[in-house]
Amino acid sequence: MTQPDLVIFDCDGVLVDSEIIAARVEAELLTAAGFEISAAEIAESYAGLTFKDIMLKIEEKAAIPFQASLISQAEELVDRKLKTDVRAIDGVHEAVAAVTAPRCICSNSTSERIEMMLERTRILPLFKGSIFSALETPSKKPKPAPDVFLHAAMTYGADPARTFVIEDSVHGISGAVAAGMRVIGFTGGAHSYPGHADALTEAGAETVIRRWTDLGGVIQALSMWSEHA
Repeated sequence: MTQPDLVIFDCDGVLVDSEIIAARVEAELLTAAGFEISAAEIAESYAGLTFKDIMLKIEEKAAIPFQASLISQAEELVDRKLKTDVRAIDGVHEAVAAVTAPRCICSNSTSERIEMMLERTRILPLFKGSIFSALETPSKKPKPAPDVFLHAAMTYGADPARTFVIEDSVHGISGAVAAGMRVIGFTGGAHSYPGHADALTEAGAETVIRRWTDLGGVIQALSMWSEHA
């Protein structure tokens, strides 16, 4: 494989440093609702999931019923913080622009939120018309379901086995692996934690990068490795 059919980027925690912002808001809301949890714990255990799925997992684990209104409350508060605080991950503009294969975004966030963040961080022109929100695909199933990745591959006519995905979360990697795609883990976001790279590798990432400057070389090396494997 001299060049991938498609390169898929996650958005939150990969292109923009939004995971830590969302984790702080969500931790505050959940703690106030009776389940004490820190932003760091949310980042480590639940990054990549929708807030609804985070709530469901905690309800099952701790037997604490949450009010459904928490979901809309969290979305509103997170959007408000993102509009003022979100930043691009260092080096992302140059790294994405250097990808010569077709590229797109697959995210659990709404397309409205994704476009707002990308516009604020000047990344949007690199992905105009190439954004897939899991919640807006035919199945509407968020990661870790593979549906959004498979939907993107089908749209581009890409072979999943010739598609690379860049993900920062175990849940996102699980979805990409289930889709039959090759995964590069990313730990350059502010929400990264000790053992993050190991967790991504265990979930199925072939390698993990912390700096965007490493992306081009890694894609090239992994593409050549598949040819000789």
